[in-house]
Amino acid sequence: MMNLIKKAINLVSGAIPEAIVLLVTRVALAGIFWRSARTKVEEGTWLQMSDTTVFLFQEEYGMPFPEITGLIATYAEHFLPILVVLGLFTRVGAAGLLVMTLVIQFFVYPEAWWQTHIIWVALAGILVVRGGGMFSIDRLLGHKFG
Repeated sequence: MMNLIKKAINLVSGAIPEAIVLLVTRVALAGIFWRSARTKVEEGTWLQMSDTTVFLFQEEYGMPFPEITGLIATYAEHFLPILVVLGLFTRVGAAGLLVMTLVIQFFVYPEAWWQTHIIWVALAGILVVRGGGMFSIDRLLGHKFG
């Protein structure tokens, strides 16, 4: 029985299973922020920030300089998920999404830690620590920061 358990552990501990899990983690984290990014722009455009976004950043989120902070968030939520899903500078992209999550947690929705943000932190943390994995552009290019 113990031999069977050891074989199962060895099977799931290999490079290919880790690469698959890291790819799924990259897609999951990127998808969360990409969908959020698309709600911040005018429909039919790529990066034209909507008036609703400025309103939300000013009134609901209470952010200073809502035109600027909204634009930074909109661009970051588009650019960083692309890096993460491609596995290009994965650790940098994931660290950026981790910082965004912490800003959201502490300044926007502090009550959402256990429902949502802890999962985002875990996904980003895995990518910061492990990188993009075997199925990433980082691995193809041999990046040290991937």
